[in-house]
Amino acid sequence: MKILVCISNVPDTTTKVKFVDGLKKLDETGIQWVINPWDELSLTRALELKDDPANGIEKITVAHVGLVGSEPTIRKALAIGADDAIRINAAPADAYYVACQLVDVIKADPYDIIFCGIESSDFNGSTVGGMLSELLGIPSVSAVSSLSLENGGIVMTREIDGGKETVTISTPVVAIVQKGITKEPRIPSMRGIMMARSKPINVSEPSARDSLTEIVQYEMPKPRAACKLVDPENPAELINLLQNEAKVI
Repeated sequence: MKILVCISNVPDTTTKVKFVDGLKKLDETGIQWVINPWDELSLTRALELKDDPANGIEKITVAHVGLVGSEPTIRKALAIGADDAIRINAAPADAYYVACQLVDVIKADPYDIIFCGIESSDFNGSTVGGMLSELLGIPSVSAVSSLSLENGGIVMTREIDGGKETVTISTPVVAIVQKGITKEPRIPSMRGIMMARSKPINVSEPSARDSLTEIVQYEMPKPRAACKLVDPENPAELINLLQNEAKVI
């Protein structure tokens, strides 16, 4: 059984976001790039499955759509434990473009389980996993919070309104995972970092695909209002502000 984990290269969540060119382009100066947190959890769960020989996991591959500057992030995935990596040499124009590029790679070398994080921490689109499923013509399960291999099938638990749902499905399948799929992301060991240097990153040239969306302009959030202090002996003023200004009661 082979597993593919799709990973995104995103700014660290502590990054101070700035835009240039009239709010049309992200200023990448000084940004620390990391593996998308949901993708990192997906990779960790895939490695946990491989740790058990009874599961019969032969290989775990990570795939990423991005230019050469994203290779340090891919190397981190290899250091965590992935066996090899595929980098599709293209800027990730939009979710549809990314999904199409991944589909071409997967069709050339099919996988049994394809892991996707439920969203990326930069655009929060939550669409690539579903697009992969549709374009490949295979089933997907979304909002997956646990996944195990039992009796030749895959058992997943997913979050639904008011509770959880457990489903059993056969391969191939796209698993769109969220937090809960594993407790903590796996940290690269020194041995893993050293081994990652010799693990292959197979570079694939992109196919001719069009993106469906275009970024016209970003908009910064409005500045927060100044903090108002209310005399503790004047609860009427506090109630008035909560009702008529904050509109929370």
